[in-house]
Amino acid sequence: MAPRVLVSDALSETAVQIFRDRGIDVTFDPALGKDKERLSEVIGDYDGLAIRSATKVTGKLLDRAGRLKVVGRAGIGVDNVDIPAASKKGVIVMNTPFGNSITTAEHAIALMMALARQIPEADASTRAGKWEKSRFMGVELTAKTLGLIGCGNIGSIVAERAHGLKMKVLAYDPFLSEERALRLGVTKVELDDLLARADFISLHVPLTDKTRSILSAEALARTRPGVRIVNCARGGLIDEVALAEALKSGHVAGAALDVFAVEPATESPLFSLPNVVCTPHLGASTTEAQENVALQVAEQMADYLLTGAVQNALNMPSVTAEEAAIMGPWLKLADHLGSFVGQMTDEPITAINVLYDGVVADMNLEALNCAVIAGVMRAANPDVNMVSAPVVARERGIQLSTTRQEKSGVFDGYVKVTVVTEDRERSLAGTVFSDHKPRFIQIKGINIDAEIGAHMLYTTNNDVPGVIGTLGTTLGRHGVNIANFTLGRSAQGRDAIALLYLDETPPETVLNELRGTGLFRQVRPLQFEVG
Repeated sequence: MAPRVLVSDALSETAVQIFRDRGIDVTFDPALGKDKERLSEVIGDYDGLAIRSATKVTGKLLDRAGRLKVVGRAGIGVDNVDIPAASKKGVIVMNTPFGNSITTAEHAIALMMALARQIPEADASTRAGKWEKSRFMGVELTAKTLGLIGCGNIGSIVAERAHGLKMKVLAYDPFLSEERALRLGVTKVELDDLLARADFISLHVPLTDKTRSILSAEALARTRPGVRIVNCARGGLIDEVALAEALKSGHVAGAALDVFAVEPATESPLFSLPNVVCTPHLGASTTEAQENVALQVAEQMADYLLTGAVQNALNMPSVTAEEAAIMGPWLKLADHLGSFVGQMTDEPITAINVLYDGVVADMNLEALNCAVIAGVMRAANPDVNMVSAPVVARERGIQLSTTRQEKSGVFDGYVKVTVVTEDRERSLAGTVFSDHKPRFIQIKGINIDAEIGAHMLYTTNNDVPGVIGTLGTTLGRHGVNIANFTLGRSAQGRDAIALLYLDETPPETVLNELRGTGLFRQVRPLQFEVG
């Protein structure tokens, strides 16, 4: 059955057509975004939800969304999506961070120019029949120093435009490398240095616990006298009350804001001040940007629902379509390895250690880790997936460690998973052969070559005669067919294991009969999601 997507906000018809052209059953009902009750009634029928800002994806809505796999936000901001709740439900949340980068950067430049020349106030004065030419004395941008707080997608475009205006550009961004700063032609500085040197400050960071009120009263006091401040990023980055006081005192010469701590902003201490330019969150409001983000979110959601490719996800590592094609068998292997040790471990897990060897060590390890954790956690919670499993693991205090190493053996690559509890460690390794099928290659340090099926039986025993016959005759007597039978031992007469691929789950009576023979230390049925 084709995936079903609901578009509950106003997306372009071209974007909606992308879903149709990709074979996805799409419902376009932009009125639903403002009708919480009706949206709640129908959301359970859909695998994907495409939204803008009107639709509120709350925990209550997610509780009703039993089929939902992905929420796609056409735009950057996801304030209207409860991401922690989505993660717990295993729902991927995507945004479109690049579709409106140019538009937002251009708006920041426009506000900076309007601020430098007092254009909005001069326009209002002139329209009122006044001719106050001497009142509106501006400043040039040429040779001024622009301080960028944040130099990512949008900040870097602002830097490029500022160079065209012959401005000097400083950048405070902990994630900006010296090499990229050099390529962008910006000087990387610490925040205090930027505050002290910049004639104009433009903010381009997300709102997080670390960036909230990054321009606080104390920070504003450290700015250069006469500084002008532009914010097209997020409300809450500036202490608006403190900014109003700094504007009144003249320490800050002007401010231009497109975003506010509370939106819609119907009142603010800044509105009555003459040296302030305000716009109603217009950063992404161009025809081109709205079309771009709509097309981008449709492509991203379709790619995920049809191929498993994950782009611009906020609660899961991204996996490109190319990576998904190559990594698909390895992701299945990672899940199977986690599932095996998860099903074998009854006591609380304290740590999961994953070793990647050879070709797999160069792949997207974040995504592979998520698959391992999902496999481990599914034994206790069948509903977890690659999105929700890491959240569940963190809540339980499980530590994850990852090691990568160059090819060290006969296999081009392999993955080894070790689960740690208070009493023991349990390890399992696997690889992917040229047929793209995952295999188990080592259990408890014993080498094997086991095909993975939906229904399997794992036994441990001392290496003595009669084990194979007992397994075969007991299962055969009860009509349980063996598709594949793999054996391994540490040494003659020592520890031995058997892994049987069966056509069905063996009944409990069969398991008890095997346990009653006294030959086996463990008799454990295992289930795997294959196909």
